[in-house]
Amino acid sequence: MKQFWVECRPWNKEIATTAIESGADAILVDKAEDVKRLGRITTIAPDGDIKPGSDITECTITDKASENAAAEAGKHKPVIVTTSDWTVIPLENLVAQSDKIVARVKDAKEAALALHVLEKGTYGILLKTDKPAVVKDVASLIKSQAGKVGLISFTVTKIHPVGMGDRVCVDTCSILSDGDGMLMGNTSSAMLLVHAETLENPYVAPRPFRVNAGAVHAYILLPDGKTAYLADLTIGGSVLVSDAKGQAHSAIIGRTKIEKRPLLLVEAASGKDKVSLILQNAETIRLVGEDGKAISVVQLKTGDKILGTVLEGGRHFGMAVKETIREK
Repeated sequence: MKQFWVECRPWNKEIATTAIESGADAILVDKAEDVKRLGRITTIAPDGDIKPGSDITECTITDKASENAAAEAGKHKPVIVTTSDWTVIPLENLVAQSDKIVARVKDAKEAALALHVLEKGTYGILLKTDKPAVVKDVASLIKSQAGKVGLISFTVTKIHPVGMGDRVCVDTCSILSDGDGMLMGNTSSAMLLVHAETLENPYVAPRPFRVNAGAVHAYILLPDGKTAYLADLTIGGSVLVSDAKGQAHSAIIGRTKIEKRPLLLVEAASGKDKVSLILQNAETIRLVGEDGKAISVVQLKTGDKILGTVLEGGRHFGMAVKETIREK
């Protein structure tokens, strides 16, 4: 997720309050205590959680030399970069050299430019405005930029009951929509899109905040591109939610439920890429078909087309690594 910071220098209580209510990640202020009276949020201040100078750097770009200095500083820590006009300063050069560039912007148009530059965008943006409506606009923009997952179609090759085991339900703090799901896999190299429990059925009431995700050992894709074991998810953490078109956003974990249930192995392939996932064997557990519609695992057949993604295999503490790791 891109960082969304809001500047409140000089102090502006209305802007700070709007930033907190809009889900900003941090507020840049002269005195952290001003913000702490309003709510819990990361502060960037001499007495704050993030300290200018030691934890972050601020650079104003006026020429090529200052641009190079900002790019160099961004190799070591986040850099807040300021300029009078992003259209004439090559933001592309900074993003190409550093993953820690934070662009100071004044509105949603400039924020969108920073978030899309070279496709990957800046590490984040620092919004400087005295208009609460602009804070809300940029917050909405950030939330819509959670990313896009490269979904592909897999052909089901095997469906097989495997007996009893521990499975995990992931309950989020969001109401999910039809078509939304989370990406899980027995290995970190490929995952399947498991549909949220949003649909009516004759057995239990919908739980639109929930994804019955799979067995405890399975990997789940997180918003930062890392993975975690389902068993390791914790309250207050975040998971990646994707729709059938690959449009993704993050959701906060409200709780997880681990219970013994009958389990089912699903295997599928797309060319040379193979994917597998162990899920609960129940009608209410659904994958997502090639057409974007949910398919119950009890109705799934070999030859059916289901959506998933292929990732870089081999993980160490959830991060992709370049070493010889075989998962099978």
